[in-house]
Amino acid sequence: MICQTTQELIHPYLDGELDLARSLEVEQHMEECQVCASAYRNQTALRSAFKDSSLYHPAPEKLEERIRSSLRREAKSEAGRRSFGWRWLPVGVALAFVLLVAFVVWRAVPGLRSSGDELLAQEIVSNHVRSLQLESHRTDVISSDQHTVKPWFDGKLDFAPPVKDFSSQGFPLIGGRLEYLNNRAVAALIYQRQKHYINLYIWPTEQSNANGEVATKRLGYNLLHWANSGMNYWAVSDLNSVELHEFARLVQEAQL
Repeated sequence: MICQTTQELIHPYLDGELDLARSLEVEQHMEECQVCASAYRNQTALRSAFKDSSLYHPAPEKLEERIRSSLRREAKSEAGRRSFGWRWLPVGVALAFVLLVAFVVWRAVPGLRSSGDELLAQEIVSNHVRSLQLESHRTDVISSDQHTVKPWFDGKLDFAPPVKDFSSQGFPLIGGRLEYLNNRAVAALIYQRQKHYINLYIWPTEQSNANGEVATKRLGYNLLHWANSGMNYWAVSDLNSVELHEFARLVQEAQL
């Protein structure tokens, strides 16, 4: 089984929709492929994160009243609508339901109102937390030598990630690993600042122009996102925002 097929089957595998033979094929492939196994772990972590009750909010009373009023009007005009065909009856109810769901999602995830990167940020934080919890998953290649880490990615990615060590500036390189984020394989570089770990995720961008830093915070972790020299960069850590910005500045200056 190839990676593309496995990644297409991860969602039905998680939902228990595959037959036994197909499930065993997926499991066997993930045991042999780090990228697909990482994609599976990311989806599992993301699903767990969205089960958090803090993401859900009850609908306001006024919205509930408007929906009930709309349903009553639909019921009263049922006879009139039948003259245009019974199949149009559920339209009002369906529309009200869609509006309700949209409102709940809009309230539950405020970042969706201002940024299309909200789900990706959540996925990145989940990945970062998992790497901290599982020391064996933190690094696939352990080295502070950029000339060791960079060649390790050769043949494992369809791009060459820039790798620099910033030990002299207080941000030593620890190593690197493969990850699966944003529906593709990406490079993860691990740095350290005293007792704090920084995950720097890198993959190619479709935009030709550089983008300035965008700072966000999720679940107590600071994130910085920018694009430069044809690459997307996401840095995440529990390090304070000032020092994380300093780290980002070092990464960007190294590309000049």
